[in-house]
Amino acid sequence: MYDFYYGPMMIPHPYFTDEERPQVLQLVKNLNDKLGEQLSCKDINTVHHLIKNGIQQAGIFKRDRYGFNPVIRHLTTALTLCDSIAPDRTMVIATMLYNLCRGDYLDVPRIRDLFGNDVAKVVHGLLHVVPLYEKHAAVENENFHKLLLTFAEDVRVILIMTVDRLALMRSINHHPNETFVHEIASESRYLYAPLAHKLGLYVIKTELEDTSLKYLNRKVFSQIANRLNETKKERDQYVQNFIMPIDKRLKEEGLKYELKGRTKSINSIWQKMQKQGVDLNGIYDLFAIRIILDTTPKDEKRACWLAYSIVTDIYKANPSRFKDWITIPKSNGYESLHITVYGPGDKWVEVQIRSKRMDETAERGVAAHWRYKGIKSDGDVDKWMNEVREMLEASGQEGQMSLMRNMDTNLYNDEVFVFTPKGDLFRLPQGATLLDFAFHIHSRVGSTCIGGKVDGKNQKINYRLKSGDTVEIITSSTQTPRLDWLNIAVTSRARNKIKNAINERRARQAQLARETLQRRFKNRKIEPDDATLARVIKKMGYKTTTEFYAAIQEDIIDVNTVVEQYEIFLAKQNEAITHGTAEGFVLQQPTQREEKFSDDILTIGDDVKGVNYKLAKCCNPIYGDRIQGFIASDGAIKIHRTDCKNLLHLKQRYPYRIIRTRWTGKTGSQFAATLKVLGRDDIGIVASITSVINKTDNCLLRSINIQSQGGLFEGVLTVNVSNITLLDDLTKKILNVKGVKQVSRM
Repeated sequence: MYDFYYGPMMIPHPYFTDEERPQVLQLVKNLNDKLGEQLSCKDINTVHHLIKNGIQQAGIFKRDRYGFNPVIRHLTTALTLCDSIAPDRTMVIATMLYNLCRGDYLDVPRIRDLFGNDVAKVVHGLLHVVPLYEKHAAVENENFHKLLLTFAEDVRVILIMTVDRLALMRSINHHPNETFVHEIASESRYLYAPLAHKLGLYVIKTELEDTSLKYLNRKVFSQIANRLNETKKERDQYVQNFIMPIDKRLKEEGLKYELKGRTKSINSIWQKMQKQGVDLNGIYDLFAIRIILDTTPKDEKRACWLAYSIVTDIYKANPSRFKDWITIPKSNGYESLHITVYGPGDKWVEVQIRSKRMDETAERGVAAHWRYKGIKSDGDVDKWMNEVREMLEASGQEGQMSLMRNMDTNLYNDEVFVFTPKGDLFRLPQGATLLDFAFHIHSRVGSTCIGGKVDGKNQKINYRLKSGDTVEIITSSTQTPRLDWLNIAVTSRARNKIKNAINERRARQAQLARETLQRRFKNRKIEPDDATLARVIKKMGYKTTTEFYAAIQEDIIDVNTVVEQYEIFLAKQNEAITHGTAEGFVLQQPTQREEKFSDDILTIGDDVKGVNYKLAKCCNPIYGDRIQGFIASDGAIKIHRTDCKNLLHLKQRYPYRIIRTRWTGKTGSQFAATLKVLGRDDIGIVASITSVINKTDNCLLRSINIQSQGGLFEGVLTVNVSNITLLDDLTKKILNVKGVKQVSRM
């Protein structure tokens, strides 16, 4: 024991100042008193020997840049652990030695040999977590809490870190480096105070918040502290005096209950002042009392309202501050009665009344206290933190530590947390690659990604990320997303971005290819028909026009080939119109007609009559249309409307086979005409259209096909009429039918 108490004297004199040496001796003595028989003489001397050699031989445990002696800091943290958590051999030894393992002097296997697996496990967790703080910018990120829990591996690591921060906060008051103090205070407020609160370390949480406020806004802190003008003892006495008459009346009513009283912390008061926009005099609830009733769920509301009547009989209530969350609970399940009453000494006191079940729900259930205060959490962490808190509240400190050894902190094994070089922290699913991370940063970064550096080492885009990786993306302006990237990316965000980028590129390529093809058609003086071109594309083996145009852009097919295929297909189509299909071709006699018309209905050429002709099915000319004839290879004549696209193409290719044709002025035959009707899908509209056709003289409905979608309809009608004048008249009549928007001839 002597070595442990007086060991610091054996360390070279320059290491400790004259003020520090007695401080170290006292810390060591107090720590030994707290641990008692948990530390053996061998443990004590081994720890002292390692620290001494680490200082003398390895040059470890040097003062940091802010002047703190690490030995004193670790001793202070270890003693604070014993006071605020529990005296524990494992946590104390791990706290004293983990810094020695950050160099080559000591490693975790050696710790295991000297002190056992349990100490080695905690040391390993501390070594795993500490480097995260070198990425300072990420500590503000909400995901840092999750990364911390993932890396810690043992709940005692989190406890050590939290208590170490408390010890540091106590030691930096009036430190000359104000920037350093502000950084530590800010980090304590948004990281460690919520973490302590989740763990149920309410005293530590309150002290961290109050000291953070003191360092970040000392003027406000001092004003509130001075204006309270009461010592903690006096404030506690006030709470006791306030409770006394309530306690008496509750007992008289035969209620089973627990009374808790406290004075709000300075930070809590300051937060209320900011939120409510008032000064200290405007804060009603500097004191808070909680009445927790032990009753059955059936009787809990009655008991709560009885307690309410007792409190308001004794003290005058402020009606404007009354909150009834029992009749109508909060959306998160929180139930309680909140009243603010005028207590002794002209002070406002908040009283919360709830059942034991309601209190349990507020503290551990869906309305856990940290959520009620606006601190975010999630289900798995809630459950885990509740287990930790129950251990901390359990009787028997040795039992607490025994249970904690088996606690698993790896709650996020389905996620990875990675840093940018600037320290920003991002969360991705397990299995995410460097390419996923690039797209997570920005679509442009992902689209131009060619690789990256992970912890300074070059990696390919298919590198699987691990928690704690620092990733720098390397891009190239010539890089574009490729189809095989879909085999690398695992996040839906990245996959969707890759698909969109590929589709956009294909669309651009298709537009360029379409423009190229149109120019080639124009050079050949061909006006392509979309329907005919679509059939050509399908015949060439392409399922979609996008694939077809992509093939043109990528020089898989030549535009000249496409144009030639189009001309061949069109020629065969025209031959098929005249003769039928190639397989079914039958040479017709010039005098034979498929349809019977009056011999004198047409005059062809120079008043030639009685010639074999046929009305083209592609444009269905009727009497009165402007027409021209085309002489087929068998001598038969095909009659087209002059605005027929097929005729225009034939005139360009075979102008010598075009023959002048006109109607004779005599008719009596019926012609098939096809009309396309668009309109609103009203009830009875089809009946109205057919009625109009049936009532029109010399008009016969041959077929009708109606399709409707989204409240609109499209119909194709085939009618027999004798001339164009009758068809125009019929078109006007159909257009006048209610709901019809457009009628056009096909």
